[in-house]
Amino acid sequence: MQAPRDRVIFHADMDAFYASVEQRDRPELRGRPIVVGGPPPRGVVSAASYEARRFGVRSAMPTAEALQRCRDLQVIAGNMKLYAHESRRIRRVFEEFSPQIEPISLDEAFLDVTASMRVLGGSKREIGQRLKDRVRAETDLCISVGIAPVKMVAKIASDLSKPDGLLVVEPEGCRDFLAPLPIRRLWGVGPVQEEKFLRQGIRSIGDLAAWNGATPGSEFMRS
Repeated sequence: MQAPRDRVIFHADMDAFYASVEQRDRPELRGRPIVVGGPPPRGVVSAASYEARRFGVRSAMPTAEALQRCRDLQVIAGNMKLYAHESRRIRRVFEEFSPQIEPISLDEAFLDVTASMRVLGGSKREIGQRLKDRVRAETDLCISVGIAPVKMVAKIASDLSKPDGLLVVEPEGCRDFLAPLPIRRLWGVGPVQEEKFLRQGIRSIGDLAAWNGATPGSEFMRS
């Protein structure tokens, strides 16, 4: 059985996927703040372009609030059939790098590249860059990649590297990488759970590890 620290896990996450597909296919939308989602008053943002995010617009926000934050915002109804088609193209690229793929949604997945490293050749960073280049060549879209020995750390790494990023966290660097990060960076910690932690004085992942009597990162080395 592979030791956790010897595993090589990629978290590959498309950047503002739905919005990026719309901007790729509609040149008049490039460089403009847009969201994909339903119209007000009951609509919700499914994806926001990075131009929109500069105004504080984000996914799961009511469209009405998004329009208040950004008066020039353009709301696109979206095309799930198109996004699913693009997702399948991206999945085929992933299969070039590993047969062990764990999709999370249309626009992100974990790839266990451990057994493929020798065949692929090169360092983790080089393989990660090749993955990014292949997705770009195939779809003309950007993807961010986090690489770590476990899924939790790989996902945090890809989140922190956005947009169009690549971040490698080596096994011996997991502790220093995780410890200073705010507790909300943990997968599954939403606003309610975060507030509970804050009331107990737990503000960072390092605080949580100390509270549990663990080394920062060690409790995630099995994920």
